[in-house]
Amino acid sequence: MNKINLSAYQPIADIQDNIIFSNNGNVIFCYEGNLPEIYSLSEKDFEDIHGAWCQALKSLPVGTVVHKQDIYLKRSYSSEKLPNSTFLEKATHKHFKGRGYIEHKCYLFFILTKNKAINNPKYVNPLRKVSKGIVQELDNNINSFANSVNDSVSFINNSRRASLRPLNEKEIVGLTETYFNGFNEGFDTDILLENKSVNIGENHFDALAINSELCFGESVQSSKTNEKFTSDDFVFHQGFIDGLGLTLNENHIVNQILYLDDKHKWRKLLDKKIEELNKSSNFGSQNKVVLGKIQHILDQINADDNARIVRGHLNIVYWSKDAKELDKITSKIKTEFKELDIIPYYPRGEERKNYILNSYCCFSSNFSNNDLYVTDLKHALCLFINNTNYKSDTTGIIFNDREHNIPVLKDVWDEHKKRIKARNFAIFAPTGEGKSFLANNILRQYFESGVRLVIIDLGGSYTKFAKLYPEQYTILRYESGKNLGINPFYISNQTDLTPERLEDLSVFLFELFASDLKITKAQSVSVKKILRHYYDSTSEKHSLESFYVFIERNQENLLDTLKIHPDYFNVTSFLHVMSEYVGDGLYTFLFELGEDQTYKIEDKRLIVFELDEVKDNKEILSVMLKLIKSAIQRTIWKNRAEKGIILFDEFAKQLKFENVLESVEFYYQAIRKQNGAIGIILQSINQLPNNSTSASILENTQVIYSLNNEKGYTELVKRLNLSSHDLNQLKSIKNNLSGPRKYTEMFIKIGKESNIFRLEVPEEVYAAYLTDGQENEAIIAIYEKTGSMEEAIKIYINS
Repeated sequence: MNKINLSAYQPIADIQDNIIFSNNGNVIFCYEGNLPEIYSLSEKDFEDIHGAWCQALKSLPVGTVVHKQDIYLKRSYSSEKLPNSTFLEKATHKHFKGRGYIEHKCYLFFILTKNKAINNPKYVNPLRKVSKGIVQELDNNINSFANSVNDSVSFINNSRRASLRPLNEKEIVGLTETYFNGFNEGFDTDILLENKSVNIGENHFDALAINSELCFGESVQSSKTNEKFTSDDFVFHQGFIDGLGLTLNENHIVNQILYLDDKHKWRKLLDKKIEELNKSSNFGSQNKVVLGKIQHILDQINADDNARIVRGHLNIVYWSKDAKELDKITSKIKTEFKELDIIPYYPRGEERKNYILNSYCCFSSNFSNNDLYVTDLKHALCLFINNTNYKSDTTGIIFNDREHNIPVLKDVWDEHKKRIKARNFAIFAPTGEGKSFLANNILRQYFESGVRLVIIDLGGSYTKFAKLYPEQYTILRYESGKNLGINPFYISNQTDLTPERLEDLSVFLFELFASDLKITKAQSVSVKKILRHYYDSTSEKHSLESFYVFIERNQENLLDTLKIHPDYFNVTSFLHVMSEYVGDGLYTFLFELGEDQTYKIEDKRLIVFELDEVKDNKEILSVMLKLIKSAIQRTIWKNRAEKGIILFDEFAKQLKFENVLESVEFYYQAIRKQNGAIGIILQSINQLPNNSTSASILENTQVIYSLNNEKGYTELVKRLNLSSHDLNQLKSIKNNLSGPRKYTEMFIKIGKESNIFRLEVPEEVYAAYLTDGQENEAIIAIYEKTGSMEEAIKIYINS
């Protein structure tokens, strides 16, 4: 038979849920595997996954066939999951559309065979006509098998590394049709079986296999060194046959088929083989080699009570539209095998056809002894591929994967707190590595998805990005000798004076006049009483100055009127300390105002406080942060349902002053009650003093970004309790700032999950994030003329 039309030879008699009743009497339980991301696993992780597979499969009944199938297909990225409404979103959508990548799907089939002994003739034609009526009901035999399979699947799903999901009827039919249609899209076709090759539609197919113990070299392991990322001072690991997976970058399928045999039967068979070889070992060195290998297998079986003997078959089926291409792919695969010290077998003619057809799940019990190697289950499982592509969340910030530079959405907000309990984040990177660029990228996407932003900036890094959203942003810039226009005492009417508002105001006052003292409950109650009395007695123009004057005028009888003990509120001390901020005090200008400007920020979604000129004055910076806090509480935090982010950029400059850290810690405490997050940007984690306040901040920061740092990552690892694989990932960061696809790499850790991501952006986005240099100045100059940042960027790019 040289031509097969699948509609005439249906392999499936019936499908119930995820179970195929095949025409040859086999019953197949079908699952899709969900594997960890490539590059996210350490040497120990690979060992753990290998151990989990061993435990899961070793107690399956004798005669079970397990077939793991990894399908890799060349695809082009569609961009359909990317947002596409704003100027920068459209640019990103267009930039990545059509980019090539490899799609990976992993399937696992558990097969209950009609032929319990699984001893087949050399060639089994899987598509011979079979009389109907072979469909078995779910009898006791099948039910018992189903229970064993469920146990195995539960074990894998509980291991937390990988998980298995039952396929449904539509998926099973789709997979079957695609397989026998030779992965041709858009038309149905026949399978042509020539002696030289197997052709299905436009695709020429070929295969390589491991079908005998002689194929293996010295040893197999659960993982090996990844040469691409390993360097002198660290070792990066990959799965043993990962080179035949995603990184092969070709259309191919990796099939690993295991026949779980009866240990005792094999012991007898091997004993017999050894006896024969002993007689003939003098006739040639090859016989001696085989004898040695078989003796080794037998010793292992006898030594380990838990040993589970399997016969195994691994093949790689690959295809191309161009027959000449096939030779290139063949030599690529052979090179990968050579690195593993494995010599693959190259099937021809009838055998090639046999391998390709019988690698479909209904027929994978059709291999004969000549196609199978004998070994222990542990050995065979080293040939499983245990990772897959980077995984996109349904929503999130766009980064790029490390394999194909295609967009990956990472949900760093985590609405339902599946990965993280606190969504605060920190960015660590030395000067010049692109901290502000990364921060712009994260914040811009948050902003465009509806999150309100407050940026406390000492460097002027966000002005350009803000100007892309006229009407939605405001920039409050501190200039020497002037105020920010924030009046914490301002109320539009008496209903503003809620208990929370009085609480906030009292905290604000204590921070100003007693920042170095521990405040008691009694003192707090006293200040709130005085504040209420002040608002009751003063109907307009509320301000710090007016509050000060009110206390000064009423100091004789204020405490008596409100029944406050002098120990709980020291009027003289208050007036003395606060005199610095009123009248002709040194810092009066900070609170001098005709009107409160916070109404300007109430309806803005992007608020930038630029405190560039203040960064060396401890007193002014400290007051500024308190004023900003009061503004945030009154405007942004009023609506708890609204998401908000506060970012402290160039945070280290603010941290030079001890009370700033406490002030920031307050934000961390308060943000828990809000639907919000705090971000800090530091050049090095050492800029955070090593004290309990910093420890509390780091504990509440569960999303970590780190860019390349030539000085190393020792402190980062120590203070964030990073794992040894986290450190290996950090050390493997490499940027590529030349050529057509420029990108920077960064380490991102969300809760316990970590990996290296890339940041590649289109020209428009790059221009929007630039913060200094000639290019930036050129864009600003065009903006001054046009008044539109979007226009300025377009003109700049086209020029």
